[in-house]
Amino acid sequence: MVKVERSITINAPVEKVFAYVTDPTNEPEFVPGMTDVRNVRGLGVGQTNDWTYKMLGIPLNGKSEVTEYKANERYVTKSSGGIVSNWTWTFKTEARVTQVNLVVDYTIPVPVLGKLGERLVLRQNEREADLAMATLKDRLEG
Repeated sequence: MVKVERSITINAPVEKVFAYVTDPTNEPEFVPGMTDVRNVRGLGVGQTNDWTYKMLGIPLNGKSEVTEYKANERYVTKSSGGIVSNWTWTFKTEARVTQVNLVVDYTIPVPVLGKLGERLVLRQNEREADLAMATLKDRLEG
């Protein structure tokens, strides 16, 4: 598995940040490559949804399930299908400022993309993680 880690400080209350991040229908707004989230079922641990994510222009379909949910502190999802991944979000707050940390562990679908694609995806995903955090900050501070 490959790991991408990012952190950002957002000038917004943790309740607002947590609510936005944990609503999977918001992902296409701030996660580059996420083109569609559908069939959201449930709330908290056990919530599931289907998604389409474009990696190097190739649409990959999958499913995510919430495996941990501690309001305003921790949110973990496990994805399967086109991309196998774990997304771990942690939130810390002081006054009205929220520190957001994201760790994504994922497996690149090498049979789909090939070895050249694997190297390109690694670089692209690093850039997309930076963009996702910056977009999250812009949306929640604006």
